[in-house]
Amino acid sequence: MSADRVEMPHNAVSAVIDRRYREGRIGRFRSAVTLVTGTGAVNVGAMSDASPNPAAFSCPVPLARQEEIQMAHGGGGRLTQQLIDRVFAPAFHNPALDARHDGALLSAPPSGLRLAFTTDSHVVSPLFFPGGDIGALAVHGTVNDLAMCGARPKWLSAGFILEEGLPIATLERAVASMGAAARAAGVEIVTGDTKVVERGKGDGLYVNTAGVGWIEHGLTIAPTSVRAGDIVLLSGDVGRHGMAILAQREGLAFESPIESDSAPLWPAVEALLAAGIAVHCLRDLTRGGLATAVIEIAEAAGLAMALDETAVPVSEPVRGACEILGLDPLYVANEGRFVAFVPAAQADAALAIIGKTAPGGPPARIGEVRPAPAGQVTLRSVVGVERVLDRLSGEQLPRIC
Repeated sequence: MSADRVEMPHNAVSAVIDRRYREGRIGRFRSAVTLVTGTGAVNVGAMSDASPNPAAFSCPVPLARQEEIQMAHGGGGRLTQQLIDRVFAPAFHNPALDARHDGALLSAPPSGLRLAFTTDSHVVSPLFFPGGDIGALAVHGTVNDLAMCGARPKWLSAGFILEEGLPIATLERAVASMGAAARAAGVEIVTGDTKVVERGKGDGLYVNTAGVGWIEHGLTIAPTSVRAGDIVLLSGDVGRHGMAILAQREGLAFESPIESDSAPLWPAVEALLAAGIAVHCLRDLTRGGLATAVIEIAEAAGLAMALDETAVPVSEPVRGACEILGLDPLYVANEGRFVAFVPAAQADAALAIIGKTAPGGPPARIGEVRPAPAGQVTLRSVVGVERVLDRLSGEQLPRIC
């Protein structure tokens, strides 16, 4: 066999070869190899089976079953296929995914229906927390965004960024939870992708999802549909998700455990639409919490919002934890709560429907929409004083979703 030529900077050869051999990415020497450096060609020569070949960059035969993510799991070869067969295919099984095509071939919506499309990325830390995990959260976050558009969630994609060294058992646990959450939400994960980054250059596992849903009604559910006089309804108590993440991350133990409210919201939205409620706008209360969501809608609608602090439900464990940590529960993230803007004449009926169908509960009537000043949100406190709510200038709780 003729000599191969590998061109590398001379001062980088030793470090690269040593690292790649320790990581199991370099095979044994099979032929003479010439390194071309800045100072000339160096013939490395043949080596015995007992010695590593510092210039043979062929992969060794992989073990039949790996228990940690390797770089080769993202390389498109044998380990990639093993990961698909072992982890993803059993959890996400459906006809579109089983076709193993470059993309999913989906059925078109019935004539006259519109599509909704959204995307979301999930970097929550820790990966598992009371009431949820990154897998279920990825599903809930995306199907809820579709639901807030008034769309029935139909299909999801899933992209996984894995860090080298992540235990495959951890990935299996998250993916199994993701599959269960998708089935419970009535959606299929029909296409996906996996990439692997080097050890120390990720944080275990990140997930990106995109979702497609069908809009089966003629309403335009958006901030631009909000009208002065609308009533603001809240589906349940606020602050659970953010406080659950913080407690788990920082090792805090409260007298009463706090669990995330992560849950799908489409059943409540579907019930509102089926009852003929003229829903003007919906918004799930994720990063930035209730206050930020209402501010965003007020600004987009060019209207004012007036909220009543005494009407906003906050559980005692969440309220106590926020007081200890100096946090405002109105700005703490949720993953299973939403606000609905509905005409005043339908507010009571909508509130009753939400109470029967939304997770958490009981729902509450927390405010109203006013014509001016545009974009301003005020909060009436427990002592009757009104103050203006504004966006936070910094990050209150990073990486909560």
